[in-house]
Amino acid sequence: MAKRKALDLRNVLVWYNLFQTVFSAWIFYEYLMSGWWGDYNFKCQPVDYSNSPKALRMANICWWYYISKFTEFFDTLFFILRKKTQHVSTLHVIHHGCMPFSVWMGLKLAPGGHSTFFALLNSFVHIVMYFYYMIAAMGPKYQKYIWWKKYLTTFQMVQFVAIFTHQFQLLFRECDYPKGFMVWIGLHGVMFLFLFSDFYKTKYTRAAQKVKAANGHASASEKEYLTNGKATANGNGVYANGNSNRGACMPVMEDEVETTIQTNGHLKNGHYKNGYANGGGDHILKEGVISSNEAILNSDTSSSSLHQRKVK
Repeated sequence: MAKRKALDLRNVLVWYNLFQTVFSAWIFYEYLMSGWWGDYNFKCQPVDYSNSPKALRMANICWWYYISKFTEFFDTLFFILRKKTQHVSTLHVIHHGCMPFSVWMGLKLAPGGHSTFFALLNSFVHIVMYFYYMIAAMGPKYQKYIWWKKYLTTFQMVQFVAIFTHQFQLLFRECDYPKGFMVWIGLHGVMFLFLFSDFYKTKYTRAAQKVKAANGHASASEKEYLTNGKATANGNGVYANGNSNRGACMPVMEDEVETTIQTNGHLKNGHYKNGYANGGGDHILKEGVISSNEAILNSDTSSSSLHQRKVK
């Protein structure tokens, strides 16, 4: 894509996220019906390796959950086609890179039992998550319905706490379940909790600090270089809306703002990149100060254009 224009994939993203929402809902339902709705024990659940209908149903849905880890690779593909490579972050790569291998191990060695709680919970979270991204891809006039975006990341972090708590309880009780795989899945929960926590702090905590700094017109003596979510000593401050875990894990269509702030706190130059259209055409801001990820969606026009907000 280096020498190609970004593709406008709005309609493709809507249908893709709808498919993933329905697919995740079906997987969640099958995990419930295969054991977690009344039959499985949350404290200790061995794997049923028999050929009973319920055991085979559980093995079957474990296979489909494994396949879903490959359909999710389209998240990355769409980032690349839309030239949103900054969203292919550390969080994104680790998440999508390790899950197919880990789920394959579960399918091969333990297609059922205790650790499928992880897949059950993860499928439920994906229902909510892909539904959110479907609404986000539908355009500006639907943005008011997804005010709960911030809580989605919190929801994901709660999921990881529940996962490693549920897994690690077997360290303190006897259970006929492969302890090595239990520890492996539990460590996934710990790792993802730290990664998503870092994303949350960067996305919401540090972003708020940047807005405060921009609105406060930092003096030349402060000389803060704000980039990648960190402050360092330098003459200029750059709001690049970037960090090592920049971007959500999935293909949300977000606006991006890049501005350069002079040492006196006033805007030197700014580029607004349209994340809702086809990625082409930068708009230059000539005055005011703008913080990262700040834009007003113009819902009064059919073109779904975006207008930058100038913060006085």
